[in-house]
Amino acid sequence: MYPPSRKDFISLTLSDPHSHSYNNGKHRRQSCWRKWKQLSRLQRSLILFLLALLLIFGLLSYPSITEQWGGKQCNARTFTGRDRSVINSNDYAFISYSFLCAPLFVVSAGKVDRLEAVRDDHAWGHDELKPISKSFGEWFGLGLTLIDSLDTMWIMGLKEEFEEAKNWVEKELSFNKNVDVNLFETTIRILGGLLSSYHLTGDQLFLEKAKDLGSRLMPAFKTPSKIPFSDVNIGKGTAHPPRWTSDSTLAEVTSIQLEFRELSRLTQDPQYQDVVNEIMKLVHKLPGKQDGLVPMFINTNSGQFTHKGVFTLGARADSYYEYLLKQWLQGGKTEDDLLEDYLQAVEGVKKHLVKQTGPSRLTFVGELSHNRFNPKMDHLVCFLPGTLALGAHNNLPGDHMDLAVQLMETCHQMYTQMETGLSPEIAHFSLQASDGRDVIVKPADRHNLLRPETVESLFYMYRFTKDTKYRDWGWQILQSFNNYTKVSGGGYTSINNVRDPVNPGPRDKMESFFLGETLKYLYLLFSDDMELLSLDKYGPVSVLRLVPF
Repeated sequence: MYPPSRKDFISLTLSDPHSHSYNNGKHRRQSCWRKWKQLSRLQRSLILFLLALLLIFGLLSYPSITEQWGGKQCNARTFTGRDRSVINSNDYAFISYSFLCAPLFVVSAGKVDRLEAVRDDHAWGHDELKPISKSFGEWFGLGLTLIDSLDTMWIMGLKEEFEEAKNWVEKELSFNKNVDVNLFETTIRILGGLLSSYHLTGDQLFLEKAKDLGSRLMPAFKTPSKIPFSDVNIGKGTAHPPRWTSDSTLAEVTSIQLEFRELSRLTQDPQYQDVVNEIMKLVHKLPGKQDGLVPMFINTNSGQFTHKGVFTLGARADSYYEYLLKQWLQGGKTEDDLLEDYLQAVEGVKKHLVKQTGPSRLTFVGELSHNRFNPKMDHLVCFLPGTLALGAHNNLPGDHMDLAVQLMETCHQMYTQMETGLSPEIAHFSLQASDGRDVIVKPADRHNLLRPETVESLFYMYRFTKDTKYRDWGWQILQSFNNYTKVSGGGYTSINNVRDPVNPGPRDKMESFFLGETLKYLYLLFSDDMELLSLDKYGPVSVLRLVPF
């Protein structure tokens, strides 16, 4: 709830040697009006003229004021060795956090404390920023955006801002709340953010907070099948499935392993790793797969797949495949079941889901429903080029890289074939050569949520190939974000229609992953410092959370 609006007046205390002091706003306003009426017409005209001059001067000076305190004054890492006609380090200054350095229409005689302004006027310490209304939205009430972007601040060299955020974590962040949270989202955004910050800084504060949260999430695993419930009350220590089903989505229950395993390694407490490893062992031997492809749902009571026969690499299944590879890397390439499942899944994708469009022969990954192919591909699937490239970089079959190159081109086309230069949430592909377009977008799928999957893959592809076209594609996406989603008062917003550059339909919502992932990947993509989070020295965890090998 927002406090009611107030009407504040300044009351003057006037002193007279022949009378008592008084303090009364109403009398003061009447007295001022009488004094105004007592002035001559010339005096009143001069005063009004001076006020008009002051107003004009203020309007003329406004652009310089907003530029002085806009995002361009944020510190940015200097990029070297790039074609300056394409990339200039000053152009990237706003990447060093528009949400911390946004113009807020605050003018004062001294230096504006931008951090204070953001905390007071926007979403400091809240889950999500609503940049158009300059307010916030809550999901769990745990500061999702701030925690999700802690490591991004550190990587960008925003040490002062990081310290301010750390101070909030230390003094304000409490998990002792009577609130239901989603196990998966809380793990990847909050637990992952805390663990990554600990590795980057070595500060025990983040590890202690991670231990507290991890222990509060454990009730989710108390099910008959050991497949966790989707929701946990972190204050009461209870857990339950969604109200409408006893199923959990496969992506959610198989995409919490990296963080829980790492928490066990750091705390020397095996309970976290044990519960998530049990899930992978169960899924590994379950019937209902098709050449390594898995259904989207699994029942928390029976531990069996449900809704069998439907296979996708999009929503509800996507990160299962991604985490197979990353768990294998995290474990020092010793867990053969994980590698076996990953390699089988890639072969299943190539056999059943990979097709080419008719017009331009773009390679894409569709869906299979009871042996019927659907040429539909979520933007979420654009994680796959980067994952395939990461596997090939670690000596997995070379044709994985070939497929990665082809799919990266398709994900790029999902952006360039849209009028705004931004990808829709879901694309359908034309299989007929006579069709005019490769990418078809249905009205319900035209929104863009500022997702990171494509720029994540661009980062991997550039790091492994050094092909500058991937940087250029990332730059084009960044420009489109600026043109159609950037809010003048600070922040970025999801939009409803990527096909309408005149009215893209801003949604007034910035997901935490835009700062926690999208901008982080772009920053690393444009950096010439290959040792900045080297993929040969650090293991990628979740949304580029990092732990040493």
